[in-house]
Parts: sequence; structure tokens; C-alpha cells
Amino acid sequence: MTKRSVPTLRLLALACMGLVPALASAQSLLELYNAARQYDASYLASVAEAKSAEFKAKQADALRLPRVGLAANVTRSYLDTPKSSSPLLASIPSLAGGSQSNTQAQIALEARQTLYNQADWATLSQAEKSLAVAQADLAVAEQDLIVRVAQAYFDVLSAQDALSAAQANGKAITEQLAAAKRNFEVGNVTVTDVREAQARSDAATAQEIAANNDLQTKRAALDVLVGRTGVDPKPLQGGAVLPTLLPTGVNDWVTMADNSPNIRKAQLGLEIARDETRKARAGHLPTVELVGTVARTHNSETTSSSGNRGNVDSASLGVEAKMSLFAGFSTQNRIKETLALEEKSERDVDAARRGVQLGTRQAYLGVQSGLALVKANEAAEASYKLAVEATQLGYRVGVRVNIDVLNAQRDLYNSQRDLAKSRHDVLVAGLKLRQAAGTLVASDLEPVDRLLAK
Repeated sequence: MTKRSVPTLRLLALACMGLVPALASAQSLLELYNAARQYDASYLASVAEAKSAEFKAKQADALRLPRVGLAANVTRSYLDTPKSSSPLLASIPSLAGGSQSNTQAQIALEARQTLYNQADWATLSQAEKSLAVAQADLAVAEQDLIVRVAQAYFDVLSAQDALSAAQANGKAITEQLAAAKRNFEVGNVTVTDVREAQARSDAATAQEIAANNDLQTKRAALDVLVGRTGVDPKPLQGGAVLPTLLPTGVNDWVTMADNSPNIRKAQLGLEIARDETRKARAGHLPTVELVGTVARTHNSETTSSSGNRGNVDSASLGVEAKMSLFAGFSTQNRIKETLALEEKSERDVDAARRGVQLGTRQAYLGVQSGLALVKANEAAEASYKLAVEATQLGYRVGVRVNIDVLNAQRDLYNSQRDLAKSRHDVLVAGLKLRQAAGTLVASDLEPVDRLLAK
């Protein structure tokens, strides 16, 4: 073992003991999304709600199964009558008079199985649809989590780019201020150039402080979302080509939106309302149950002159039918109420479909305008680079003043900041388009993840 390897081994040992913090590596978008799925409170609440809906649906399954109950009771009665003076009546125990007591204990086992009950069948159908509604809500929550993580991720990257642009602008202004001071000392420029450069330098410092504060705020938001500290998102690769939007037509996206969880949820709400109408109409229908009973009764009867004890076993099996003949018009009014609610649910489906279609069109236009903005910012960046070079050359030969150079540099760095942000916005807008159409899934993050630096 060489002497040089000893400090390295010592450092590794300390790191294993937790005495030296490990070097944090940058995290990908997909990695942070998986972390958020295990931590985000809103999403986990939706998961728990979906689980509760599953168990609630299973509760309704009890309507398909027999119901068995055990009942027991003990009754003691006492009767005291005057004794008869007639010899003939006195010879009959039941008419002789005197004290008489009776203790009766019974235990019974009863089982019921529904044979026909339209209200129960409608309840079962509603339970299944309610579970599907909860699953649709969970899909919406998962899509919302994907977009929130992506938005927070690229907000940090945009804030980093804004800080880098502010720092680069400040550095360029500092260099220009130094040049203006040197030229002023030799008499090539006026004091105005120096003061303009100094003012821009002070403003650049303020902008850099604001950009750094914004970055820290965005980092904190991402940390809270994924449940980690010091999250370092991977930036986009240099020259990464943004993915092509497929399908390319807005009508194709609108057609895909028909399977949106929001539309599906509204349609399920309509079906649940129709089941509720079935339940209301069942108020005019009979219910039929198969009823079986097994019982044992113990009698202990004593009188002043005799006693009688015994057990009686009984069993019965039969069909019990019930039907309401008149309930004060409550059933008729309940049917009218559910029909009105059914009509409301139909309107809710129309509103959900129109809202999803409108949101999909707007999101599609947002992606298209974002792609156009990226191209425009790329052209602007190239133009501003040429403008800076030309302005600096003109300043050196004396045909441009210091403020012209400062303005050109500011415009260049602003264009670079805007270009980076527009690229990030397009990627998020693509995810929002899929969210609006209801097709967004976790695997849609993989193409975005491949654009990040390795």
C-alpha cells in the first residue's frame, strides 16, 4: 500500500461512518418523480382514498351473500291467583289457583338470502361504478403530480439559467466599467460613460441578488415536493433537439381526449344517477328472501303443587315476500327527484367533455406557440451575438459609446435566458397537453429524461 492511498482510504472510511458528507449527484426528472410518489401528501391522500373506495365497494358485496344472525332471550313470568273453594275446580291444576311461575329460555339461529331485490342490485352496480370513479380520481392525481414535478424541476433549471445570465451580464458590465475608467483616465471618454457603466453594474448586482433568491425559492419548492434536500436537477443537454409533437393535428388530440379521466368520471356519475333511479323505482317492487330458522326453547314451569320442565326444538324454512302498497307518495316523489338528478348528470357529462376539449385545444396551441417562441429566441440569440461583436468593435474604433455596448450585452444575456426558459416551457407544455387530453402517464417522462445531461 502506497502512502498516497492512505488519505484516500481514510476519507472513504470517514464517509462510510457518516463523518464526511457524500458528494451529491444530479437527479433526473424520472428519479425525482418516483421520489415524489412516495412523499407528496396530496398524491398519497388520493392513493388512500382510492384504497378506501375499494373496501367500500367490497362492503356492497355483502348484499349478494346470506346474512346469518344468532338471537337469545330469557323470559320469566309469575302468576298468583286465589285458590278455588270448589272441590271440582280444585281437582284441575290450571283452575285450582295458587302461585304459578314460568321461565322460558330460547336461542335461535336465523339465515336470510335475498332472492329478488332491485334496490340491492342497483346498490351493487353503484358500488362498482364508485370504485371506477375513485380510480379515475387517482389517475387525475397522478397526472397532476407528474406536471407539478416537471414544472418544479424546470423552474429550478430556468432559475439557474437566469442566475447564470445575470452573473455573466454582471461580469461583462464589470469589465466594461473597468475599460471605461481606463479610457476616462487617458481622456478618450467622458465621465458620463463611467457613470453609466457604474449604474449598470449596481443594477446588475441587484438583479443577480434577485435571481439568486428566486433560485433558492424554486429549489426549496422542489425539495418539499420530492421530500429531499439539496436537490440538483440535471440540465438539458447542449443542443438537445426538442421532441416532435405527435400526433400533429389538434383534432387528433381532441379525439384522444374522449378517454380523459375527467370525462370518464362524469360518465360514471351519470350511470350512478341512473342506478339511483332504479333504486327509487324499486320502492314499488316486491322483495323476496329465503329465510331459515333453527331454535331451541327451554320451558321451566312450576306451580304450588307441581312442576313441568322441557326443551322444544324447532326448525323452519320458507320464502318471505314484502311489498309496500302506499308510502305517502314518497316513492313517486323520490323517482321524480332522481330523474332530475339524472338530467343534471347528463349536463355534467356535456360540460366535462366540452371543458376537456377546450383545454386540449388551448394546450395544443400553447405547445405550438412555445415551439415557435424557441425558434424566435434562437434567432434572436444569434442576432444579439453579432450585435455585441459589432458594437464592441464600433466602441473600440470610436463610433459607438459605452451605453451601446452595455445595452447590447444586456440584450444578449436576456435572450439567452429567454431561450433556455422557452425550451423548458415547451417540455412542460407537452406534458400539460397530455394531461389536458387525459393521456399523461409516467412513461411520458422518459423522452424528456433522455434530453437531460448524463
